[in-house]
Amino acid sequence: MSSLYQNSDKTEDDNDQERKEWLESLEAVLNNKGPEQARNLIDSLVEKLRSLGIKTPISFNTDYVNTIPVHLQSIHPGNLKIESRINAYIRWNAMAMVVKANCHNPEDGGSLGGHISSFASLATMIACGYNHFWKSDNAEKCGDLVYFQGHSSPGIYSRAYLEGFLSEHHLDNFRQEVDGNGLPSYPHPRLMPDFWQFPTVSVGLSPIMAIYQARFLKYLHARGILDTSDRKVWVFCGDGEMDEPESLGAISLASRENLDNLIFVVNCNLQRLDGPVRGNGKIIQELERIFVGAGWNVIKLIWGGYWDSLLDNDKDGILRKVMQETVDGEYQAYKANDGKFVRENFFGKHPKLLEAVSHMSDSEIWRLNRGGHDPNKVYAAFNAAYKHLGQPSIILAKTIKGYGVGHFSQSRNATHQHKKLDLESIREFRDRFGIPVPDEKLADLPYFRPPEDSPEMKYMRDHRQALGGYIPRRRQKSDDIPKIPSLETFRPVLDPTSNGREISTTQAFVRILNSILRSKDIGPRVVPILADESRTFGMEGLFRQLGIYTPGGQKYEPVDKDQVMYYRETSDGQLLQEGINEAGAMSSWIAAATSYSTNNYAMIPFFIYYSMFGFQRVCDLAWAAADMKARGFLLGGTSGRTTLNGEGLQHEDGHSHIISSTIPSCISYDPTFAHELAVIIHNGLKRMVENQEDIYYYITLMNENYQQPGLIDGDEDGILKGMYKFRSVGSSKHRVQLLGSGSILRESIAAQDLLESEWGVSSDVWSVTSFTELRRNGLDVERYNLLQKSLDSHKIPYVTEKLLDSSGPIIASTDYMKSFADQIRSFIPKGRDYYVLGTDGFGRSDFRFKLRDYFEIDRHYIVLSALKALAYNGEIGSDIPSKAIVKYGINPDKINPHRV
Repeated sequence: MSSLYQNSDKTEDDNDQERKEWLESLEAVLNNKGPEQARNLIDSLVEKLRSLGIKTPISFNTDYVNTIPVHLQSIHPGNLKIESRINAYIRWNAMAMVVKANCHNPEDGGSLGGHISSFASLATMIACGYNHFWKSDNAEKCGDLVYFQGHSSPGIYSRAYLEGFLSEHHLDNFRQEVDGNGLPSYPHPRLMPDFWQFPTVSVGLSPIMAIYQARFLKYLHARGILDTSDRKVWVFCGDGEMDEPESLGAISLASRENLDNLIFVVNCNLQRLDGPVRGNGKIIQELERIFVGAGWNVIKLIWGGYWDSLLDNDKDGILRKVMQETVDGEYQAYKANDGKFVRENFFGKHPKLLEAVSHMSDSEIWRLNRGGHDPNKVYAAFNAAYKHLGQPSIILAKTIKGYGVGHFSQSRNATHQHKKLDLESIREFRDRFGIPVPDEKLADLPYFRPPEDSPEMKYMRDHRQALGGYIPRRRQKSDDIPKIPSLETFRPVLDPTSNGREISTTQAFVRILNSILRSKDIGPRVVPILADESRTFGMEGLFRQLGIYTPGGQKYEPVDKDQVMYYRETSDGQLLQEGINEAGAMSSWIAAATSYSTNNYAMIPFFIYYSMFGFQRVCDLAWAAADMKARGFLLGGTSGRTTLNGEGLQHEDGHSHIISSTIPSCISYDPTFAHELAVIIHNGLKRMVENQEDIYYYITLMNENYQQPGLIDGDEDGILKGMYKFRSVGSSKHRVQLLGSGSILRESIAAQDLLESEWGVSSDVWSVTSFTELRRNGLDVERYNLLQKSLDSHKIPYVTEKLLDSSGPIIASTDYMKSFADQIRSFIPKGRDYYVLGTDGFGRSDFRFKLRDYFEIDRHYIVLSALKALAYNGEIGSDIPSKAIVKYGINPDKINPHRV
């Protein structure tokens, strides 16, 4: 062979001969020394070229063929004929339920929608998982976790019908849920709490949630809490879904932490909702590059078994070359037409290919299948991914959207929206899959379930029994209920601070958390989660105390090892430090907050973050958490528009409580004092852990230091309901009510002193811990009263009842948008004036007192509002508010801060 160092003027024949000799040599090494030695040899040659300064192309792509060659393909262990029949019945029932849902009278509201095509492309892969891989929960252990592709829900319902868990009545009520007997459109645990485990139709969220779910299983195992070593997390995604940033945003974490318990299956039917995913390219090749580069084990499942002989006879590589050069838009067109079209437009790209298929009829060419529809190929890919160690795996499975749903329905751009089929398409569907429904009943679309003693039913049940039971199934309550310590456990933050000491509610939270961590009953269950802001919140002490979870432990000596609170990573660490990654931290929180269901072991997650970077950034995940009935604590640190004073517009939160109020199961509080925080957290532990209520808490914290007044016995109920009287001052005939929350309650207290000392106005100050909970109570009472036949049985909202015993105008000031405190306006006692101050507008950087003056929420504006209200009512002179404006240096002509 010629030297690497010599230039050559060889002819093409000489080059072909040399290439052949090299390949023969490589094959000899492979046969005699094995694949590992062959790989080492190639690596050495490439490194030699690079060392000589010769650029070698780096490709993360392989040929556009199956990763697993035929000779390495594992043998399918099942009865393919029976499995094919079961799969056909499931396909039929899934189609029937969707079509029936769209045959309603227009006067009833018309079509309900639904999707046939996605499950049609997934059915073979779903069946393989059910029959051979997915373990279920049982009395002894927890099973695998499967994130089903959202639009495939009709197929999952159809199988549950065959298994006897759903009735025809359920299927007839697909997307008709109001009367309580219907099935939700997509996987929703809140709507089917004993069935669906994960909400998956908000595209992009399944991949990131599943990655952190798989990591959480490893975390539980590493800490010695649960043995999760034989559990897998399976995730079914669409190829179009992979364009969502969340779909790819955490894939490096999966490989970095060697999550070999994680398997992605990407359904590459080449189409998104409106058209091709990569019409001018190849989505499978693109995803291969991305995931190989990220360190995943990539398995391409492209061609079915009918292609094997053609590929085996492709000695000169022409077929592989054409496969590689053909773009997805063309592949879509092939399956939208017929065998003649494929012969002319695919095989017609090269005369040798036409010759290779000259012996095949058009119908035989049309039968050339894609890998995702071949049960043998699917099993081989699933089995390879299941057994792979050290890396997460992804299967890129090529399918046909709308497979089998009418010859001229599949693979069309509008296929995703197909919800109705004409009688001819239904007949074609029946004949293709051999469904025993006679012609005279086709128009009725009857569901089909074989007899209980049929081979199909016995086969299906035997295989699920061997895998532990049926899926999907969701556990609603944990069998294990730890004891919650008494409120007295938090005594250090319930008492007033002494000797003039000042602390923030963030510091109080850290003390509360440390008290919980010391509890032998619930301490080990706590999962502290931070997105790279531990030092901001004064939580760096947890580094050494708990350790930061890191697979493999700490492989370096931290630069701050000589300090008490040094950065300590450990393989069994309790703290999850997620880096600058709120979406990832939220996904970890969801995994921990649903552990009571997925692992039959309740964990208690506390995720603390800059409040501005919470609900605003991850609201879709927060909504998914509510759907999953998550239980845990979210803590919005440095909250409010004026509290985080130096950071400016992007960091100042004036609306997180507005967003949290949109989530019905999120209980939100904006406490001012440490004792309020302790009462709220203790109540959350009782409700979520001990009582197992399907709620979670959002609590805002401040970094502003001040003296803490301590808990007065009897205030606990008001703290939890959302409001209690904090202080009353004066006996003047002129009286106002001052409502405040969070850091601005202290401005209301200061305003109370000014009103008394400078204007002779008495007042009551109310600490409003939750305007949101006050509103919810009011709405509940309002609904109750509406539905009562007698006016005598009416109730009074809590906030109304409390303010009825008071007098004078009511002024509320908060560090949030005016709509926050405006939530309770309709429940203010009739005839009483209600004024709201808030921080609408964009934030600014400055000192807190300047910002509060700028946003017109400080003590001076509270006083002005109170005086103005009294003047309007004729209780004081009309000139008094003007005097206050002058006295406090208020500029009436300044720019409106709520619009800029």
